[in-house]
Amino acid sequence: MKWVIVAAFLALDALAGSLPEVRAGAARIDITPREASALPMSGYAGRKEGFQEIHDRLYARAIVAAAGDFEVAIVVADLIGFSNRLWERFTTRIAAESGIQADHILLAGTHTHGGPALGTYSGEPQSPEQNAYLDELEQKLAAAAVEAKRNLRPARIGFGTGRASVNINRRARMAAGDWWLGLNPDGPSDKTVAVVRFETHDGAPFAFLINYAVHGTVLGPRNMAISADLPGATSRLVEEHFGDRVVAVFTAGASGDQDPIYRVGTDFEQVGALGRILGEEVLRVAGQIRTSPHGRLGAVQRVVSCPGKRSPDGPRRRTDGRYEFVDADPVDIRLSLLMLDHIAVAGVSGEVLTRIGEKLKTASPFSRTFMVTHANGSSGYLPDDDAYDQVSYEIVTARVKRGCAEQAIVNNLVAMMEEF
Repeated sequence: MKWVIVAAFLALDALAGSLPEVRAGAARIDITPREASALPMSGYAGRKEGFQEIHDRLYARAIVAAAGDFEVAIVVADLIGFSNRLWERFTTRIAAESGIQADHILLAGTHTHGGPALGTYSGEPQSPEQNAYLDELEQKLAAAAVEAKRNLRPARIGFGTGRASVNINRRARMAAGDWWLGLNPDGPSDKTVAVVRFETHDGAPFAFLINYAVHGTVLGPRNMAISADLPGATSRLVEEHFGDRVVAVFTAGASGDQDPIYRVGTDFEQVGALGRILGEEVLRVAGQIRTSPHGRLGAVQRVVSCPGKRSPDGPRRRTDGRYEFVDADPVDIRLSLLMLDHIAVAGVSGEVLTRIGEKLKTASPFSRTFMVTHANGSSGYLPDDDAYDQVSYEIVTARVKRGCAEQAIVNNLVAMMEEF
């Protein structure tokens, strides 16, 4: 195992024994593709044709926080995620236009499977229309961060958690005795809803950072309408509750093995139903959060490398359980930590299974810790070691060998927190 370290921390006025005043700002920008663009949709390999309609709008939402001259940014888009190539391209643009250091930026997707495809897995556009959308997306992601920074104001920040039962483990035992995609009520599933509240000194909220472990797959491969799915429905309910005076940024937790309890259909009513359950819990939690106007900010990133593997047969189910894996190139995993005083926002560039997220929260020196996945690149599925005992879709398609990702993610993120 090896790692590269890029770190920056700030403890303003530490010698004087005081904490700096926090400022924060937020913004929301529409990133819905043009209706005539006919872009293919992401999330399911079988959908090759362009989307047929737009059911609900897609957005890029941003929160910028500052203490003194130290700034951090969280930019999240209603998209499946970003390849390493696109993460680097878009983050470079965001940093250049906002003036926020690139390693102080967390860029993530909500992981909706109802958005447009952004090209190949490596991030190469596959058509002129796709290339045009990427150019427009790049500009809008940067604009969201710039606007959020422009909206900086003295702020109070606080943290709270609740529970919502709208997710379920999807690694299920099949009739043939093997493991594949399904619904497993006995499997591990973290129901925690984490909420960071940003408000003015008068107590008026203007932004929420929401975290919950669930795939954006209420709608399945038969859906051909653009939609932000469950993450978008949750954000909309919270924003509409406040008359669109707040920006509600949804982030996916350790959800590599977590699906919605209603899944892979085409019923937008179910999207709204789950969005209401999750959104109302966000509002309940947010109403009980105590906030503070002072704190420190921190940002640190590491890249860890794990031995790679691949399946010569691709992501194909074998009912006899006899899968073959061969060696492949090592897989880099980018770990990103943003500290909002004693709130630890831990980003991972992949689809992390639930057990790893739970172990991080247990090992963290901060009680206010949550994991943001699909953040700052893409490393594929990242299973915990025990998950390899049941070879499911996530294990077949994972590009990392057993025995690395779990320890690399948890141990390094904890070490990064301890530096702060």
